[in-house]
Amino acid sequence: MKISGLFFISFIAFTNTTQAQQIKLSKEVTLALTVIDTAQIKADIKYLADDKLLGRMPGTPGYQMAVDYVVGRLKTLNVKPAGENNTWLQQVKLRKAFVHDGVISMNSGQYHDVGIRGGGYAIYPNPAIPQIKISAGLVFAGYGISEPGLGYDDYAGLNANGKIVLIVRGAPDKFSSSVAAHVMNSSQILKVAAEHGAVGVMMCSTDSTARLPNFNRGVYSVLDKQGNVAVSRSYYSDKISVFGGFSYGLFNMFLKDSGKSIQGILAQLKAGHPDSFAIDEGINVSYSSTYQDIISYNVIGKITGSDPKLRNTYVVHSAHLDHLGIGPAVQGDSIYNGAHDNASGVASVLAIANIYKNIKLRPKRSILLVLLTGEEMGDLGSGYFAKHPTVPVKSIVADVNTDMPTIIAPLLSITALGAEHSSLSKQVDEAAGYLVLSVEPDPEPKQARFTRSDQYSFVLQGIPALHIKYGSKTADGKNNMNDLAAAWRAKYYHKPQDDINGIFDFAAGKKYAQLNFLIGYLVAQDKVKPAWNAGDIFATK
Repeated sequence: MKISGLFFISFIAFTNTTQAQQIKLSKEVTLALTVIDTAQIKADIKYLADDKLLGRMPGTPGYQMAVDYVVGRLKTLNVKPAGENNTWLQQVKLRKAFVHDGVISMNSGQYHDVGIRGGGYAIYPNPAIPQIKISAGLVFAGYGISEPGLGYDDYAGLNANGKIVLIVRGAPDKFSSSVAAHVMNSSQILKVAAEHGAVGVMMCSTDSTARLPNFNRGVYSVLDKQGNVAVSRSYYSDKISVFGGFSYGLFNMFLKDSGKSIQGILAQLKAGHPDSFAIDEGINVSYSSTYQDIISYNVIGKITGSDPKLRNTYVVHSAHLDHLGIGPAVQGDSIYNGAHDNASGVASVLAIANIYKNIKLRPKRSILLVLLTGEEMGDLGSGYFAKHPTVPVKSIVADVNTDMPTIIAPLLSITALGAEHSSLSKQVDEAAGYLVLSVEPDPEPKQARFTRSDQYSFVLQGIPALHIKYGSKTADGKNNMNDLAAAWRAKYYHKPQDDINGIFDFAAGKKYAQLNFLIGYLVAQDKVKPAWNAGDIFATK
């Protein structure tokens, strides 16, 4: 039966007339929202997080089983393939790099005991150049941030040309959580350093108890079709020859010899006052890198829009399909199933496809459903897709990402990470109002959640994007959802215990899918494409 006509709706299953912000939907869309089946969400999660998939590590048979499963599900939901060469897939070539024979020496030799003999440094492997040997002077560049438009620039007045830059990880207190997460992201730090002529970056520890990272298990990047590095969190270009870290002890001695202290530097930087300077020392760095290349895949499906012109533009619904594979045993279990992270997000995208299956009159713009590889390796699959999409890059108008929605309690409020930077906040408010969900600021700004998932890859390519997470509200009125989530993370996050036997609220999963569908649908129906807010930090990306 064909249902037509538009009206203002306050559907009793989702909302009430006193609280909800009313939005204009067809009866067909309203009814389609009800088709989401919590049993199917559970079934999708259960399969993807089954032990037989062995944690869905990219390049393994278990990941291929996950790919085959979601392709099969998309076919049953009348989604069409939108990958390479009219297939469902986009090939992603992952490079796992290992560092060998890494040696750093100081020109003066005076830091030998604290720095070198004490294991005071670590070096990332280089995914593009197998052999590196370099000598350079040192400068300290605070947080390594250069944002004059925001009134902060660590490189102002600093000559970093040909130097190795020492930085500490962080951002001024005045920066919002999403801006802070962006400017302190390693890929952004490397980019800014290269733009100022630096030849290396060393991140310095400010915690005397912290251990430097160990790269024995390898560091991943993505190669393009020509074999060049396309995406990496540890490599920007051959302009940066060395990227690594210095220990607290070595960094502390550098500062003392410059008449500074770690505590004093941190207080000044947090207050928004850069303190950059040259260090009277030079270093010599040599190391080699070896490689293991792995083939993995993004899965891409399409729902074609109804408008003759706007159907050639796309709203993306994304979620990562991979997880950590097999790792160190915890309580006798070594399979990292990734039920919440991110089988639940994939199940949500499949639920969105099911909503569209029940809508005959499609939205004006087309919808891409993108299940991504390599998120756990540094947003690699999304980074590659955002740079090399299977549709014209300028035709993608927005990304609505779902990553570990943490469906452990009723969804009563949300935070829309990234929406405050663009006009997407309008669709978020409308969709949340319809579902009687309040929209709150990020309750956990120190988690840097905005740059820790796949939406950030789209942002870096100038595409407005967001990631919906839980807000603070709880059913008992204590409104301490972030505390509940923190306790959950301590027991389950990135552990083998994150399987189907953990804590789940599948009704919350249903509401997440409804919300993300509505956000994407409203964007797809709008003739005006999403835009960055005037003067926003991401507006020029």
